[in-house]
Amino acid sequence: MSKLISITRTRPRIWATRTTSLPSARAPTSLPIQACRRYAQVRQTTPVGARDRSAIGVFTPAAAALFVATGGGLFYYFQYEKRKLQEKKEKELESRSVGRPHVGGPFTLTTHDGKPFSDQDLLGKWNFVYFGFTNCPDICPAELDKVGVFLKSLESEYGQIFQPVFISVDPARDSFAQMEKYLADFHPRFVGLAGDYSSIKSACKAYRVYFSTPPNADPKGDYLVDHSIYIYFMDPNGNFVEAFGQNSTPEDIIERVKKEMGEWEKETGRRV
Repeated sequence: MSKLISITRTRPRIWATRTTSLPSARAPTSLPIQACRRYAQVRQTTPVGARDRSAIGVFTPAAAALFVATGGGLFYYFQYEKRKLQEKKEKELESRSVGRPHVGGPFTLTTHDGKPFSDQDLLGKWNFVYFGFTNCPDICPAELDKVGVFLKSLESEYGQIFQPVFISVDPARDSFAQMEKYLADFHPRFVGLAGDYSSIKSACKAYRVYFSTPPNADPKGDYLVDHSIYIYFMDPNGNFVEAFGQNSTPEDIIERVKKEMGEWEKETGRRV
């Protein structure tokens, strides 16, 4: 009998525990229903365009059109700037060539070691061409000394991409052996050129060089030769770049040569 009483007492406790726990167990099930109701209310009151933007983000058809238009505008802008840069480069090239005298041209002479040499042998190197004669007492030695000084500096930085050329304006007295010995004192790679009077005159005419040697000069005669005193700077295509006179110092020449070489490399993509 006592056992029955205890059972009947425990049952209400168990039931009470179950009934008190039901509301908390059912509470979460009511939240999704409330959320769905709120979403339906918001959707009914939200315009269609706004719902589309919230669905696909800010990249609307209008934004896509703006993106395409901006990209096209940038493309044409860069093309325009590219054309302007190209036109500027072409104008710079024209301005560098305009105003320069037409110096240089075809000639055929012979080197101091008996080999033929023409204007084609100037191609592929930066050339310094000087017209003079071995019996010159002071001016020619001073100018050739200058060539040796700035060439030594340039070759230490750029290598042997330069060619010093000496063209005799005294063909009657400047023998090959004499030129070879004479030029060795100024630079070991000096190329001495000579020829008959008509060939020398033709070369001088191409470079606009004046010289006063008589056509029938006596090889044993004691005479002086008056001539133009310039070091002609020619690019690897054989085109005239500059003429350096007596007032040009080695430093001046080095600075100008480096500037011209820099422009050449920028235009052609190569050093020679």
